[in-house]
Amino acid sequence: MAEAAAGPGPARLAEEEVEKDPAAAVQKLSAAIEQEPSDAEYYCQRAYAYILLQNYHGAIADTKKALALDPNNAVAFLRQGIGEYHLKNYASALTCLREGQKLNSADTSFTVWIKICEEAISAGSQDEMHQSRSSKIKYDWYQTESHVIVTIMIKNVKKDEVRVQFSEKELNTLVKLSSEEDYNLKLNLLHPIIPEQSSFRILSTKIEIKMKKPEAIRWEKLEGDGGSKLKQFTPVSDSVLLYPSSSHYTRNWDRLVVELKEEEKNEKLEGDAALNKLFQQIYSDGTDEVKRAMNKSFMESGGTVLSTNWSDVGKRKVEVNPPDDMEWKKF
Repeated sequence: MAEAAAGPGPARLAEEEVEKDPAAAVQKLSAAIEQEPSDAEYYCQRAYAYILLQNYHGAIADTKKALALDPNNAVAFLRQGIGEYHLKNYASALTCLREGQKLNSADTSFTVWIKICEEAISAGSQDEMHQSRSSKIKYDWYQTESHVIVTIMIKNVKKDEVRVQFSEKELNTLVKLSSEEDYNLKLNLLHPIIPEQSSFRILSTKIEIKMKKPEAIRWEKLEGDGGSKLKQFTPVSDSVLLYPSSSHYTRNWDRLVVELKEEEKNEKLEGDAALNKLFQQIYSDGTDEVKRAMNKSFMESGGTVLSTNWSDVGKRKVEVNPPDDMEWKKF
């Protein structure tokens, strides 16, 4: 019902009138505020009209003016809380709603909106926790002439916790990390792949995903719209891995050995000195797997074998293999 304003001021609007045409209500209430700028109720009603018009900033500004004039206006606290909620300022909204509830505990609107805000805050906290944990999971990629390989650094996951879906230009990986959260890696690939010839495997320290290339072209990057100029892949063995890394360069191990040998010649190193420097350079520039392979092969073979191929030496014991003109003796 419409309420008569005290004194000669304009009549206040009924809620039904505000709800029926909030835009017209804003005009009428603005005119009323010009005549009675110290009337908190006009600001409070206009705030309601602004909420209906989804002008939440305007609603909050009016409720603050209403509360400055009447600090015990419970409805102003309710409408400020609703405005803050819609702006996703959930903590501020909850504070306003609780203050209003203290003034009018019988109004069930406060109970409803407080519950809504608490649920939003709880959901936001879970999302932040999930994002924080997911951001710690890293992935990398490299390519060979025939495949693009993506590795996700997640330890000790089970096969039934991993789902990998391949399509022509998309990779979608879902990993169940716990009962409450998942890790999702969705990549829009730069170039097409062959889904039915792509695969993945789960290792103790990572998930390795191999995507089959239709043709031997070099990918300049992993994701994109495919608009980059195609470059034919330099024919090399699949065992020669080219790693795009954070430092934006690729490493060809066979070429490195040739370059280092040439470098040794220029420095006029001979014999063991040149060989040791070569091995030191390979080790210092190598990946963790290269280093593990070199250490394992050297130790198990008694110094007679030095391999950089972890996929080979990692699954077997490296036997002693002395040069043809020498005999191995264990002292």
